[in-house]
Amino acid sequence: MSVIFLDVDGTYASHGEVPPAHEEAVARVRANGHQVFLCTGRSRSTVSDRLLAAGFDGVVGGAGAYAEVGGEVIHDVSFPRELADRTIDVLLEHHAQMLVEAPEAIYVLPQAAELMDRRAPGADASGAQVAIWEDLLAARRVVDSLQGLDFAKIVTLSAGRDLGEIVPLIGDEVAAVETSIKDLGRGAGEVYLSHITKAVGIQAVLDHLGLTAADAVGAGDGPNDLEMLAMVGTAIGIEGGHPGVIAEADIVVPGPERAGLVQAFARLGLS
Repeated sequence: MSVIFLDVDGTYASHGEVPPAHEEAVARVRANGHQVFLCTGRSRSTVSDRLLAAGFDGVVGGAGAYAEVGGEVIHDVSFPRELADRTIDVLLEHHAQMLVEAPEAIYVLPQAAELMDRRAPGADASGAQVAIWEDLLAARRVVDSLQGLDFAKIVTLSAGRDLGEIVPLIGDEVAAVETSIKDLGRGAGEVYLSHITKAVGIQAVLDHLGLTAADAVGAGDGPNDLEMLAMVGTAIGIEGGHPGVIAEADIVVPGPERAGLVQAFARLGLS
């Protein structure tokens, strides 16, 4: 038996929409006795029923900060209290508009909610990013204060300075990366605990299942997939992905627009 970890955006789904061929491929792989997990930078609150429709054995979310197996939460890491408050304070000092991501919801201040509403595609829109924004808005909770929240990651929509200049002011405990929400502009990105990667969440799942990294298959396309692909026994890269992903991959297949995972599963004898 293999256990398979699939990045969502750009790997399993295209702009938040899952091709039917990918849903069918996941069902076939599971019917063959393998376990399949979504492994995403998204918080659990934005892993929508639409993304889970094929049926999965669990989810690794928050880019490794969270993991569940069969509906049981086995791993849930959040910012330590003092670091959480310091992170919020520094970001607010630099006028960051932010989404504070927890497993149960995305928390935003009213001004950030207004910015989300302005930037989100309209109800009658179609095309890139529409489904992603639908998932974000469905998980959103507007609050008067961000202090005291437990969270694993923050997405900034904008800020007064580049995020790479702000994060060092918080400390070495945190790091930043470009967000998967495109075209947001200056100061946009993701702030996360520097020791947390997808590999951390995957290891929690493997330990829970009594498996090793040699039993694991990973598929991804972006920079937050590098640690995952480096640890698994078999790495699937997506054409046009991050150069490091392509270098790490054992096989490379087309993206979700061409249902590349169907080809990957067939080549690996999983389906």
